[in-house]
Amino acid sequence: MKIDLNCDMGELDDAAHEAALMAYITSANIACGGHAGDAHTMERTARLALERGIRIGAHPGYPDRENFGRLEIAMSLEAIADTVYSQIVRLDEIVRHLGGVIVHVKPHGALYNVAVRNTDVARAIALGVARWNPLTTLFGLAGSPMLDVWRTMGMTVAGEAFADRRYEPDGTLRSRKFPDALITSAPEAAAQALRFASQGLAETICVHGDTPGAVEILKACREALT
Repeated sequence: MKIDLNCDMGELDDAAHEAALMAYITSANIACGGHAGDAHTMERTARLALERGIRIGAHPGYPDRENFGRLEIAMSLEAIADTVYSQIVRLDEIVRHLGGVIVHVKPHGALYNVAVRNTDVARAIALGVARWNPLTTLFGLAGSPMLDVWRTMGMTVAGEAFADRRYEPDGTLRSRKFPDALITSAPEAAAQALRFASQGLAETICVHGDTPGAVEILKACREALT
């Protein structure tokens, strides 16, 4: 059985940290200017991924750098589709210049979580992605309605689970407003990743690059999954 191990990257001004994260992942979701990231961080992160043979994905979010894209903001569905498209295009230009390709898209933060429960927002995200490339893969919360919306639109999807986040009984992610929303224990995160993988609950598993101890968590997850 194969499972992808992904990480949200290009969000921090710490090249050494990002290089350390790259040692344990198979896919990198690169912030592309909405919630975080600029031309420099996009190129730096994409170059690291290409050097290590890691798959590159775009990581668009609400255009709200002040709140790191982790708060829902009022946007029309058309505006959501437009910002998703423009953010991907911005990263795509850099990745292609380096000789690489973007193979998946994963919404970030609040945009991702809103799309889990709001099918109109999920559809708007997919419309933005499809405007750029209708054949790319969309990462979304495993078992959630967002994946069904995308499938009905003809998009390829990958169900995602999180090693470093706690879940609510309904399968949604626990809000970051709660102090126990993050799992920062490497053994606990690795055990959760292994459970998701062994039960066939997801095709890709995420560890956030800005989670405290992310490198150690990824290492433990990689060892457990291997």
